[in-house]
Amino acid sequence: MPELSTLLLFVPASLALLVIPGPAVAFIVARSLQQGRAAGLVSVLGIHTGSVVHVAAAAAGLSALIATSAVAFTAVKFAGAGYLLFLGIRQLRAREDPAAPDPEPEPHWRLFRSGVVVNVLNPKTAIFFLAFLPQFADPARGPVWIQAVVLGSVFMLLGMLTDSSYALAAGTLGARFRGSARVRRLTGRISGGVYMALGAVAALAKSPALR
Repeated sequence: MPELSTLLLFVPASLALLVIPGPAVAFIVARSLQQGRAAGLVSVLGIHTGSVVHVAAAAAGLSALIATSAVAFTAVKFAGAGYLLFLGIRQLRAREDPAAPDPEPEPHWRLFRSGVVVNVLNPKTAIFFLAFLPQFADPARGPVWIQAVVLGSVFMLLGMLTDSSYALAAGTLGARFRGSARVRRLTGRISGGVYMALGAVAALAKSPALR
């Protein structure tokens, strides 16, 4: 188990990383603006269900493999970038015709599923578990996999708090403007552009171990 002093360092360091918007936050904010707080919170649950995959990979030692393998890291990186670009293109195409009726809100199960995929393929989350979390694991304190699970779980709980704050704030803001078709179209274009920009950034990400 990690020492209390380790956790006291880990928590603020994790919060500093979590508050910086990345693909997961962009997804949550976009869903919240367009469909409300409930949709945003469902997206948060999906995102952090995806985080479970990263925690399990770190505990199993798969993160170390990806960190040292150019092929494995590149595969994860481009899969994530491709999915973000797909979301961006779909968002932009759905809003390109001003005369077209507004699309039906996405069902919550689909938002949850998309959230899982976004974070499983999220380079920001992957890099955290590859380069950041191992610095807080001490073999002298017991099995490293147990420490990875504990630290990863703390990170997930903190992430749910910060991401839920984004969802609630964006959902509240979006509720003021969803009645305007013009604002909805503008929001859709901005969301699509953000997804595509983050996809491009993800495609340029480098593994810390391979720099």
